Amino acid sequence: MLCIKHRSTDPYFNIATDEYIFKHLQEDCFMLWQNDNAIIVGKHQNTLAEINLDYVKEKGIKVVRRLSGGGAVYHDMGNLNFTFTRTGDDENDMVDFQRYTKPIIEVLQNMGVDAEFSGRNDIVIGGKKFSGNAEHVFKNKVMHHGTLLFSSNMPDISGALKVNPLKYKDRAVKSIPKRVTNIQDHLNEKISVEEFADRIMDYITSTFEDCKMYEFTQEDLAKIEELKKEKYDTWQWNFGYSPNYNFKQGVKTDGGLIEMNMEVKKGIIKEVKIQGDFFHVRDISAIEEALADTPHEEKEIRKVLDQFDLDQYFKGIGTNDLVAAMF
Repeated sequence: MLCIKHRSTDPYFNIATDEYIFKHLQEDCFMLWQNDNAIIVGKHQNTLAEINLDYVKEKGIKVVRRLSGGGAVYHDMGNLNFTFTRTGDDENDMVDFQRYTKPIIEVLQNMGVDAEFSGRNDIVIGGKKFSGNAEHVFKNKVMHHGTLLFSSNMPDISGALKVNPLKYKDRAVKSIPKRVTNIQDHLNEKISVEEFADRIMDYITSTFEDCKMYEFTQEDLAKIEELKKEKYDTWQWNFGYSPNYNFKQGVKTDGGLIEMNMEVKKGIIKEVKIQGDFFHVRDISAIEEALADTPHEEKEIRKVLDQFDLDQYFKGIGTNDLVAAMF
């Protein structure tokens, strides 16, 4: 098994790396890695329904969709991620969360921490979650990856993932908030996240057969960078891939109440109806029609709205007000 300590902290590059080792490295792999300031959403989730967009923009948090299912998670430098890839003979034993979380639990138990597997895909300490896990299977190969909250900033976790569920109506997988904890708070000795990573890697290399450390080649890194640019650093994958949804939100402005109603398919606005108690000179249907077939993305929406003298359509209501009502 190839053992990799991945040094990049770029979320787009790192999620691309996950896919690369899964699809392009023939040997089984174990990788430890970190993302700086990111939300990673599950493959089948509606991204905008999982994140607090205002908080994400304010904090400069990157948002990336991963290849596997499950719920959204927040990553910072106090969080450590691990990935296993394995080729098997029996498709029926591919999805096995306990198999891949067992080494992590054993490392912590050796450190005096009463960690245990819980529910469908979590590891907990005293009933509080510190690790969420997800898997992706293709043919006879599985990728398992998990988070390990070691010393993460808890207010950022709750702030980044807090969203009003009434805005979105869809059938996408929703993340379920749980009580969380940091591993560091349960250790008898204070160590850094880097030292914790070393202990995990030492345990893996000493307990799994035929382990050898692996450094990505320049060819590997170039292919990962290409995958990042073509897929993981694109709006189309991270937001546009979201399931179809209906969006409804009311916003109070100086010019009156705006209620925005939108139907969105594959990230593209298909229909807009704007209601409220605002005053207007011109018929707002021109703006509703112009917004159709526009990506549900702030930059593209602003381009459309900038074509209009909005005060003629929404007295006392500007572009910022309308954009706020659409997210």
